[in-house]
Amino acid sequence: MRPIWMEWLGAIAFYTCLPLPATWPIRLAGVAKWCPWVGLLLATLLWGAQWLLQFLRVPPLVTSVLVVALWLALTGGLHLDGAMDTADGLAVRDQQRRLEVMADSRAGAFGVMAAIVILLLKVTSLSRLEKGSVLVWVLVLGRLAQVWAIARYPYLKPQGTGHIHKASCTFPRDFWPSGLLVLLLTLLLPLPLGQFLFGLLLILLIPAWFQWQLRGHTGDTYGAVVEWTEALMLVSLTLGSAS
Repeated sequence: MRPIWMEWLGAIAFYTCLPLPATWPIRLAGVAKWCPWVGLLLATLLWGAQWLLQFLRVPPLVTSVLVVALWLALTGGLHLDGAMDTADGLAVRDQQRRLEVMADSRAGAFGVMAAIVILLLKVTSLSRLEKGSVLVWVLVLGRLAQVWAIARYPYLKPQGTGHIHKASCTFPRDFWPSGLLVLLLTLLLPLPLGQFLFGLLLILLIPAWFQWQLRGHTGDTYGAVVEWTEALMLVSLTLGSAS
């Protein structure tokens, strides 16, 4: 099997809970560049689930709760866990202790509050959106922001789950899968220009904000970048659909 397919399978294994046969070879080095394509795969599944629930006439708010629950199940809460750990770390004023707090597996008060806000934003926003196709852009842009954070900013720890992504990411060469995907989506599922530009702005600003706070990134902040980009992008989409 060619390495490019091993990277794709590695991306699915790392970023999702989708089952893969144990005999299939995977490659974790270089998987970060396929992260937006994993977002496309997840969004397709969520879109299908949303369509089915709407077909069954499940109320919009209940539908959005179930879709977000499936969202969490498909990713194993990987990114949300990172957002919670990051919030706990940022609550500590001592720069030296922040990484220690983020490495603690126990959830603190600020992490729980961050998770509640993120989930509420996603649930309430989805309940106002009729087109499930917007999920594609939301999940792709959230993961494109992660790719940018990996490529653009230094990694703060000598080891960790995110270190392999930073070590194997080469800019700008590894941006071609993301660029190709954005081009295809622009042709097939175009967003209004204002919302598209806002999404690009989030991709730049959210990783930059965490860089400013921590002087670099970790695996936890990569997850936080995904979650906050997704949540804020969903909020922006509701502004265009408000009645």
